[in-house]
Amino acid sequence: MLLVLDVGNTNTVLGVFAKEAKATAAGSSRYERLVANWRVATIATQTVDEYGVLFRNLFSMDNLEAKGIHGIVISSVVPPLDSTLRQVCERYFNVKPLFVGPGVKTGMPVLYENPAEVGADRIVNSVAAFEKYGGPCVSVDFGTATTFDCVTVKGEYQGGVICPGIGISADALFARTARLPRVDMRKPAAIIGTTTVGSLQSGLYYGYLGLVDGILELLLKELGEDTSVVATGGLASLIGTGSKYITQVDDFLTLEGLRIIWERNVAAKPPREPAPAKLQLPSTPVAERPTPKAWPGKPRSR
Repeated sequence: MLLVLDVGNTNTVLGVFAKEAKATAAGSSRYERLVANWRVATIATQTVDEYGVLFRNLFSMDNLEAKGIHGIVISSVVPPLDSTLRQVCERYFNVKPLFVGPGVKTGMPVLYENPAEVGADRIVNSVAAFEKYGGPCVSVDFGTATTFDCVTVKGEYQGGVICPGIGISADALFARTARLPRVDMRKPAAIIGTTTVGSLQSGLYYGYLGLVDGILELLLKELGEDTSVVATGGLASLIGTGSKYITQVDDFLTLEGLRIIWERNVAAKPPREPAPAKLQLPSTPVAERPTPKAWPGKPRSR
């Protein structure tokens, strides 16, 4: 099995992929079946053992064995957690993880002025979107921040847009107003709210939907009307179903991208060369070995 982790600022999403029975028999390295997935809070202060126990408990809930994990790939935008997660993988799964970052084979050229600035999750989403829906395409990830990532028809990462997530917008509203209550994020029954809660929900939902569609309208003018737009992330189904331009809602887009990148890196590794055979010296009994002669004309050293 293959374990994939998408470590975000608010949540960490885990997924386990398994090989199909036919692929296993044929010896294929492709993990195509998502057998389990979980979403947990990202807590930077948790220790290696705390994360280890959490992951083991999640596996136990779905009757999965940690010893069945043969590969781990991680996309992280929380650098302080990288060392902790690396130790978790090595201690609890006996596997050295692959972190998506510079030097990792993604199969997608990055046209950013400084490619190192692009978040790993944005590249992962773009790889999966292009692989599944073709190009040009835009992936919209509704996370702590909402990101719009554009891929050309040739499969090149072109760039994108970053804006505050709907959760950040809601938190700012509640924090800066004394009498407005915190409300659930949902699509209201009517645009015109007749209660304070209804008015808040209407403003948050339709206001954010207008932001998303406004940005997508401008992006499609540059990329072309035949561009595929796919949404993922925690609120993808809420906003994506109301958008005029989002054509696909793919909850597991990031997990699929991690699987694709892992397979590309496994396939790119050269096979190990066999160790050179050791030179076998003839075994001559010590008693039969000739006594070394002194160099002619020079006395033997003692």
